[in-house]
Amino acid sequence: MTDARLSSPAALRNRDPILDILKSVLPRRGTVLEIASGSGEHIVHFAAALPGLIWQPSDPSEAARASIAAWLAAERPTNILPPLDVDASTHDWPVPAADAVLAINMVHISPWAATLGLLAGASRLLLPGGPLFLYGPYRRGAEPMAASNIAFDADLSARNPEWGIRDLDAVAAAADTLGLSLDRVVDMPANNLAVVFVRR
Repeated sequence: MTDARLSSPAALRNRDPILDILKSVLPRRGTVLEIASGSGEHIVHFAAALPGLIWQPSDPSEAARASIAAWLAAERPTNILPPLDVDASTHDWPVPAADAVLAINMVHISPWAATLGLLAGASRLLLPGGPLFLYGPYRRGAEPMAASNIAFDADLSARNPEWGIRDLDAVAAAADTLGLSLDRVVDMPANNLAVVFVRR
């Protein structure tokens, strides 16, 4: 039997810096929904470090969900639920509520409609004060992008014209119309940002 677990070198590099921010953002108890969980390595790491929370992974990719399920079978965490098939761009998420929502390295590797759907979904699910945590590269107004991000953006656009590094002001403006206020932006390693919105 083959091992369905996928592994992302980037996830291994960034999981601890992200966790440091999550410790100050997430509630102590409740359910955390991760959109676009990918391989599942992030959520397994976070759930072990923050055992008071229930973690709900999701991904529209069957291969990703198989990887998440395989990681859960191998690690046997008691606070991670089975992965759900959630397409952020749709409105029929099979999740009734969440105390926090995460999306790591999703916004730039998906169409703009997925970002709008993510914001709308977080707005629907979160109670006032609930956080939406985003991580990845962003354009910041008139600030020049790092050379590595310029090259990455060109590569993304070549792979799919609907992908690309988003303007943070545009994301924040869309979030604001949905009742999500920009709470903080934290510079992260490798020219990434941690972006936290809070439900009003």
